[in-house]
Amino acid sequence: MIKKNSRNTVTHSKDTKLSIQFNLDGFSFCIINNTTKETNYFSEYVFKEKQLTPENLLKKIEEIFKTDIHLQKDFSSVLVIHQNNLFSLVPNQYFSEDVLSEYLNFNIKTLATDFIAYDDIESINAKNVYVPYVNINNYLFQNFGEFEYQHHLTILIEKLISANNSDDKKVFVNVSKENYDIVVLENKQLQFSNSFNFQTKEDFIYYILFTFEQLKLDVEKIGLFFMGDIEPESEIYKITYQYIRNVSFLESNNKIFNELDASKHSNYILLNS
Repeated sequence: MIKKNSRNTVTHSKDTKLSIQFNLDGFSFCIINNTTKETNYFSEYVFKEKQLTPENLLKKIEEIFKTDIHLQKDFSSVLVIHQNNLFSLVPNQYFSEDVLSEYLNFNIKTLATDFIAYDDIESINAKNVYVPYVNINNYLFQNFGEFEYQHHLTILIEKLISANNSDDKKVFVNVSKENYDIVVLENKQLQFSNSFNFQTKEDFIYYILFTFEQLKLDVEKIGLFFMGDIEPESEIYKITYQYIRNVSFLESNNKIFNELDASKHSNYILLNS
């Protein structure tokens, strides 16, 4: 594993919130002071190889908890963010707790033994139905007791709607190692949201252009904002700029970036403020 963390020394207090985010490619967390609302510490572990199962991912997380002293503390609250493509957005008027698996079966194959959860996204009057990694939730419960957990797309949508003060139609792309989320907003309303896997730069641009085409967005005018694991010198950025002219980065004002060797548009879900 490759570890990156902020350089500041943390004076731990129980009046702190721990936020954890993980997927099959990595694990990251930040510690927030509840009084000042400032992020005191951030750390990210990038796995050299993608973990093929939640069981393998749990083994990696157990290794991290055994060695990282910042996770061996007491916190006043803990938020756990599951990042995966095992989800489906359902408008409130079509939602019923009795048929959760049916919503997912349109997009993925679920097993009878899968535990299915959902988040309420009030800002769009919808539910995000998803499969959390229950084995990891169980492990974290052993460490912290009760905690809140959500799907990463829930938090991404809520943060983008809250931060977006323009009525213009905009496209936001949150990039991870082998997948990315696309969120399209207009007048603080969600127009489109989905996640896609990619292996090559051609895969990457294909789904973005497909979204522009399906929503009849003008590649010369509509603004596209990148966040996450993407830089101007990367091939995926360069190929995007070949086809879409109005491309920029959505940067955070979080002071923790002064202590990080990382771009201000990275780790948007955990570190945006």
